[in-house]
Amino acid sequence: MATSTKSSFESISNDIRRRQFKPIYLLMGDEGYFIDELTTLISDTLLTEVEKDFNMLTFYGVDSDVNIIISSARRFPMMSDHQLIIVKEAQQLDQFDLLDHYVKNPMLSTVLVINYKHGSVDKRKSLVKHIDKIGVVFESKKLYDNQIPAFITSWFREKEIGIDEKSAQMLTDHLGNEISKLIPQLQKLEVSLPEGARRVTSDLIEKNVGISKEFNNFELQKAIITKNVLAANRIVDYFSSNPKDNPMMVTVAILFNYFSNLLECFWLSQKDEQSIMAALNMRSSFFVRDYMTGLRNYNAGKVMEIISDLRTFDARSKGVDNISASQGELLRELVYRMMH
Repeated sequence: MATSTKSSFESISNDIRRRQFKPIYLLMGDEGYFIDELTTLISDTLLTEVEKDFNMLTFYGVDSDVNIIISSARRFPMMSDHQLIIVKEAQQLDQFDLLDHYVKNPMLSTVLVINYKHGSVDKRKSLVKHIDKIGVVFESKKLYDNQIPAFITSWFREKEIGIDEKSAQMLTDHLGNEISKLIPQLQKLEVSLPEGARRVTSDLIEKNVGISKEFNNFELQKAIITKNVLAANRIVDYFSSNPKDNPMMVTVAILFNYFSNLLECFWLSQKDEQSIMAALNMRSSFFVRDYMTGLRNYNAGKVMEIISDLRTFDARSKGVDNISASQGELLRELVYRMMH
């Protein structure tokens, strides 16, 4: 049964492209992007456009009858080797568990794709267990923030476009881990590439996404790590002048993640790059240098103090024990405390 969203997605996608179809796909979970991508890939690969006219049916859980779905799935295809039945929003399908009657004896010429979004079916149910034996059970999980840069790099790589790790991190810091919001921005960058260019740069991002290549959370974190007070103050001033584009809660979350990881590094018996990568489950060594620098410029006691300040200022930015200080004033005080 699928446990890793990314690896499972790639594996299932590769099987579909090789036309190694399963009779039933249960695609479930909180991240709709991967569910939609697999459904589209099956539809585009299984049938030609002409075959779809006779051999593809789409049902929606909110207004469909499970018995009609089962009856349709038991039909033979017309002038094709397969027929495709797609059930969208299956979490709204009444008597969903009755699908188990079909799963126990499926038509091998039918490919049944069940989209179950905004949650997952209980894996202990017999329906899920039966599907897992003969088909595919895929759980589409939300990616963690630290998985997004790799996703961005992979998305561009599939289109034979390069992007450096700093630029991928800039996009992550600005856009977060909601794939549905991220993809349109990646597509915008793809079509914005100059003719003949195959690499996304920070200049392209600044121009098309609106992230300053100099004044962003990536550069602020770098300035704090290296104790570059002048650079940090310049970025804080920029954030203060553009609070809507640079919300303090995002900045605090990014800094909290870094210093929490840095604190973990202090307890490592070996503080070399490989040990840090293993401890923090990092796939690339690009950001290890930030932790090596942090270990040199901060001690464990100061890092614990910083983490406490980040919690305090996060609460103050939301109005707790704060009557009149603006986001910019709070950030300026926070960064000063962190660096002194």
